[in-house]
Amino acid sequence: MISYSEFSLDNGLRVIVHEDPTVQIAVMNILYDVGSRDERETKTGFAHLFEHLMFGGSVNIPNYDEPLQLVGGENNAFTNTDITNYYLTVPAANIETGFWLESDRMLSLSFDPQVLEVQRKVVVEEFKQRYLNQPYGDVWLKLRPLVYTKHPYQWATIGKEISHIEQATMEDVKDFFFSHYIPNNAILVVAGHVTVDQVKQLAEKWFGPIPAGRKPERHLPVEPEQQSKRLLTVEAQVPSHAFYKAYHMPGRFHPDYYAYDLLSDLLGRGQSSRLYHQLVKEKEIFTALSSFVMGSIDPGLLVINGRLKDGITLELAEEEVNRVVNELVTQGAPEVELQKVKNQSETTFEFEEVEVLNRAMNLAFACLSGDTNRVNRERGMMDAVTSADISRVAKHMFRESNSSVMYYKAANGK
Repeated sequence: MISYSEFSLDNGLRVIVHEDPTVQIAVMNILYDVGSRDERETKTGFAHLFEHLMFGGSVNIPNYDEPLQLVGGENNAFTNTDITNYYLTVPAANIETGFWLESDRMLSLSFDPQVLEVQRKVVVEEFKQRYLNQPYGDVWLKLRPLVYTKHPYQWATIGKEISHIEQATMEDVKDFFFSHYIPNNAILVVAGHVTVDQVKQLAEKWFGPIPAGRKPERHLPVEPEQQSKRLLTVEAQVPSHAFYKAYHMPGRFHPDYYAYDLLSDLLGRGQSSRLYHQLVKEKEIFTALSSFVMGSIDPGLLVINGRLKDGITLELAEEEVNRVVNELVTQGAPEVELQKVKNQSETTFEFEEVEVLNRAMNLAFACLSGDTNRVNRERGMMDAVTSADISRVAKHMFRESNSSVMYYKAANGK
């Protein structure tokens, strides 16, 4: 159970406080309700670019890292399809430095053309190194547009293509910032050795004067129900054939989300899972094989992926994966097997909550759902999943017409 208090400022900033006097640190987590799904198809990669730009200097602070490091703090950030998240950790006595830094860059970036050029080059280089020049690096650049035909999940967080970042103008940057980096589009969580009264005073002092912006209305295209199986075959200089099969499923806040999540665990979480046990250990068709859910807010994916053993064809690999999946669909999952993966998930929950920063992040994401107390209900939601629920969602999802398959062939591979 994570205890918390919450309040909102007049400018719309939602603030959550989690007191933990047993630690000597304080953390700040700011979640901005903007991700790559909020980009225009002709200007992708902006949410990720901003993750970099936000460390390039704000209106009054030329160097974000320096004052934070002087008080013993550290920070980082991440972007995904749905959110952009910034976080920092400081000795509790120096938490006001965090408020000063974060409020100033919410107020306005410096919009220095040189900073834009530097970060543009950093992102372009990251695109090349991680996605284009690395074995299997372009998998999601190819798989996403196969699976999604309308929804903006069809491009990766890094962007659809390098040219969108290369051609980004300062006007584009300012427009994106003042549309999304506004107090009424953010959630601030302060956790650790702090008090609610202390955080209220600091939040009013540092964030209160920042004016609310005009929060953009989100009108995203709905992905139509897939009517037939899709297959894409690509070839590249990679060590071995790789197999990817994706099925559409509900989003992160759907009532059935944990049934799908546990279903993916039954199939492919760890070496005792069905896929790994049968197709890696016993039949030696794959050298590695797993399944996972994307966890996106809008309807997402359950993905099965693996690397093939030399001499195995992709067609045989898919046939064997289908056999294991269909076995689960027709026979269901015994309660003892379901309880095992529930226990694994329970252990993950407990491990995550050891760190105060993880608690802060989880509170922010729960708040985004519209119910902050969801952070304390999720274990119960997971535990309530029955074998009948697993059978029901498996039969609904594991239809060939609902699948997209990518054969990633190793050039000159056998």
